[in-house]
Amino acid sequence: MPERVIMSGDEIRRALVRIAHEAVESIDGCADLVLIGIHTRGVPLAHRIAEVIKGFEKVEIPVGALDIGRYRDDLSSLGIQPVARPNHIPTSITDKDIVLVDDVLFTGRSARAAMDALIELGRPRRIWLAVLIDRGHRELPIKANFVGKNIPSYKLERVQLRLRETDEVDEVVIMDPTEAAAVQSRRG
Repeated sequence: MPERVIMSGDEIRRALVRIAHEAVESIDGCADLVLIGIHTRGVPLAHRIAEVIKGFEKVEIPVGALDIGRYRDDLSSLGIQPVARPNHIPTSITDKDIVLVDDVLFTGRSARAAMDALIELGRPRRIWLAVLIDRGHRELPIKANFVGKNIPSYKLERVQLRLRETDEVDEVVIMDPTEAAAVQSRRG
């Protein structure tokens, strides 16, 4: 089997609702909360979490987008050329509670790069990490504060989030190593 669905659209929605509630409760409100999505799929996830919070707290949460390409330390070893995307930070992050939002937490290198990028933009009061999927296999001592689902995986498998905004469907799939290599080679 080349790939299998491990989260449906409804499961993704429920996980984001849980993350939103946990974040507001842990941060103790929304007064200084800013959500920053990590390009690419972290951005629509951050917007979705903000909409959930708006639904139960009746407050607009600022949502930004962060490009971490130039902060990654592993792109050359992965054979990937970074594509520069614009940062969009809607407000000052100094003295704010920032929730970095990403799709899949794997080695921890994206989260580390995001923190480096964020620190260049200001000095947040606290930085929290929210991920839809935590698949393990950490190379750095990084742990998410808010996790939609823990999914055990083999290191060579690929866990991919697909969203309506980028892929026309909401689902999380896991690909076996052969399929993952084929997908990677098609992307160049």
